[in-house]
Amino acid sequence: MTVTDRALMAHLMRRAGFGATPEEIDVCVADGYEATVEALLSPEAPRSLPEDIIRRYHVDQSELRLVDSAVANWLYRMVSTDAPLVEKMALFWHGLFATGERKVNQVKTLMSQIDMFRHCGLGDFRTLLVAVSKDPAMIFWLDNNDNHTDSINENFGRELLELFSMGIGNYTEEDIKECARAFTGGTIQNAEFMALRSHKASIWPYGRVAWQYEYRRDDHDGGEKTVLGQTGRFEGDDVVDIIVRNPATAAFVCSRLFQFFVADEIDDEGRALVDAMQRTYFDSGREIRAVLSTMFLSELFRSEQVRFAHVKSPAEMVAGTLRAADALAWPTLEAWEAALVTGYMGQELLNPPSVEGWHEGREWIDSGALVERVNFAARYLGDLAKPGVRALVERLASERKGRMTPRELVDGCLDLLGLSSVARDTREALADHAAAEGDLDLADVASDERPQQRVAEMLRLIASTREFQLA
Repeated sequence: MTVTDRALMAHLMRRAGFGATPEEIDVCVADGYEATVEALLSPEAPRSLPEDIIRRYHVDQSELRLVDSAVANWLYRMVSTDAPLVEKMALFWHGLFATGERKVNQVKTLMSQIDMFRHCGLGDFRTLLVAVSKDPAMIFWLDNNDNHTDSINENFGRELLELFSMGIGNYTEEDIKECARAFTGGTIQNAEFMALRSHKASIWPYGRVAWQYEYRRDDHDGGEKTVLGQTGRFEGDDVVDIIVRNPATAAFVCSRLFQFFVADEIDDEGRALVDAMQRTYFDSGREIRAVLSTMFLSELFRSEQVRFAHVKSPAEMVAGTLRAADALAWPTLEAWEAALVTGYMGQELLNPPSVEGWHEGREWIDSGALVERVNFAARYLGDLAKPGVRALVERLASERKGRMTPRELVDGCLDLLGLSSVARDTREALADHAAAEGDLDLADVASDERPQQRVAEMLRLIASTREFQLA
């Protein structure tokens, strides 16, 4: 098991998930890179704390009517999941198909959308796009409930073409209008309304319940339409068929996946990989899972040049820190507090700033957000009361028996956090700090608290480095 193998696996798990513990990296290295990629792309049924247990013992996350509680629930899933790519893809699609609570004002419906991303996010892009077009939160967010046969509303049709599938320059204003006509009749209702229509008493006579999709044929424009050069009596699903077969859609989706998982900018090498991903898109029948496999198995993704070249989003940074510290065995109040902190860092989950989602990459970092990020990571990774931090100390003691030089302490702690390939300047600065107290003896780490504190201090210091904010 070489340092190179471990560094590659740590890179994969940062990008395809939210980081991994040293023990998880051990398993990945033993399984091999290709097998690990396959396991990420095709996970077994994810194991997580059952919803009934959460509802019974963690009432702040019970009915998820409040946005902070809902975000806490999602963060808990990111931290505790054994299918990290499923949650990472839900985060990706949430940024692409951005839908916000400020307008929707129905948190349970938004959480249903996130659950839809979990179920559809790795499958056929057509299936996902159809599900998005019938998602109640999206319908209300982009006003398709106000899109009628005698008075069309273009909002959803425009964003479907511009922000969700093809990008500017690949359609006309007339395509937008015709697309909007195809989606007339798609609207929303909730359980109480359904009960009234069926003359049955609702099991939720009070309170706010998740909305449901309804198709009203009498409000659908059944006339002939011409969309992207094709003519017919199209409905919404037919328009999705036309969109997903268009080469511009493959280019758009693959580029966005590349920018999320590989690098913010697409250079010549990146363009070659995006082209390969587009070929896979069509060859696989538009399977996102296959497109991601092409990307993860590429030489570019595995190369050192793309490591630590992607700024972690606040959600990635918070979830990764909590995973490393093993701080959320249960969805306690800490999850709710972490949800607030993620917002302070600039990413209010379930509340993107606009239909464009968040401006990512370097725009995540400003002076205020950086202070929040460093303080959060340092607080958790320097806390010996956290099970994950204590486990890191114990592992270092078992691997590096006896005395350690300051440089060995730095190297050991960097490896524990999957950061063995940091820049030389970073390593030297950490070593200079460690040298102030000389060698470290971990032989009696179980009984002597000072060696434990020195390791925790080094973990805290690493949490403040540039590389810890990158993936």
